[in-house]
Amino acid sequence: MSYSGEVEVGGPSDTREAGDLVITKVAVGPMSNNAYLLRCAITDEQVLIDAANEPETLLGLVGEAGLARVMTTHLHPDHWQALAAVVEGTAAETVASAIDAEHIPVATNLEVADGARVRVGTCELEVIGLVGHTPGSIALAYNDPDGIVHLFTGDSLFPGGVGKTSSPELFTSLIDDVETKLFGRFGDDTWVYPGHGNDTTLGTERPSLGEWRERGW
Repeated sequence: MSYSGEVEVGGPSDTREAGDLVITKVAVGPMSNNAYLLRCAITDEQVLIDAANEPETLLGLVGEAGLARVMTTHLHPDHWQALAAVVEGTAAETVASAIDAEHIPVATNLEVADGARVRVGTCELEVIGLVGHTPGSIALAYNDPDGIVHLFTGDSLFPGGVGKTSSPELFTSLIDDVETKLFGRFGDDTWVYPGHGNDTTLGTERPSLGEWRERGW
């Protein structure tokens, strides 16, 4: 597999095939946010995860195939700076958690909660609520036909730890959710696509869970 998941702002995107889903990762904006374009290889329907910045870059990735919907993983502005322009350029449906949606200044057409399913053509993403980084942060899970789970975690899980929280109580909430809903459900070969930085796998991160909990971040 030539895909590395290592992208830089201003550099090329990186693409992989995951069963019937084609995943393209690109880094955009001053905070080096990752955006992910998902394309169903059967129907060519496309969905974007986090229209973070640089609308011209994102619209260039979308191309003439168009965009069915844009999913926003959480309310922080660095994850939706290009949302209005992308929606204007594509007429895509907007999707976010019901909890965070009111803080996103582009109207959310479809409000989702933990356990919801969102289509990408013939493929399906499961919405997983992870409370702590924000009240309504979501991860998105795709189980490809080869048995590998692909997790788009926003700012809730990164290589080396969970996302930033503003209190010990919120940290506990987030690490509990991450440990139970992600590490407790999915295998070590599960691929993690975070909101910033390089990809990882649950197997790489699993041995550090106790250390993360003890250090409190």
